Amino acid sequence: MNHSLKVGLCFGATSGVITTLGLLVGLAAGTESRLAVIGGVLVIALADAFADALGIHVSEESEQAHTVREIWVSTLSAFLTKFLCAASFLVPLCAIENLAWSVAVSVAWGAALLSVMSWWLTGGWRSVAEHMGVAAAVIAISHLIGAWVAGWVA
Repeated sequence: MNHSLKVGLCFGATSGVITTLGLLVGLAAGTESRLAVIGGVLVIALADAFADALGIHVSEESEQAHTVREIWVSTLSAFLTKFLCAASFLVPLCAIENLAWSVAVSVAWGAALLSVMSWWLTGGWRSVAEHMGVAAAVIAISHLIGAWVAGWVA
């Protein structure tokens, strides 16, 4: 696989999983509203996919080592991968009425996506464990922030 495509796919998938899980776990803990969580995931799927794609675009341009085509391959693959990964979390959120269960299924789905992507990237369990550790920290901190905000506002 060429470098530009790999950059976009890996960045988009990693960001799509970690950012979306952080958002949905935090919103669920803070609001206990399925509607708020679904709305948040929709917004992050679109807005953050554009932001990440632009970030990759500018980063690749700043290296001054890539062709225009390579830069756009990274940009578009980051956008599409981020959007599709983030949007995939809508399936359990819409299919499972109980918010706690849909969040649990979303976390399991995210862990599976991140593990497969990490293994594919490096072929080593060390990287999978490292990436899962970061995801677990984001999930835990997001949950604590959501619960804190709910307690503080209420």
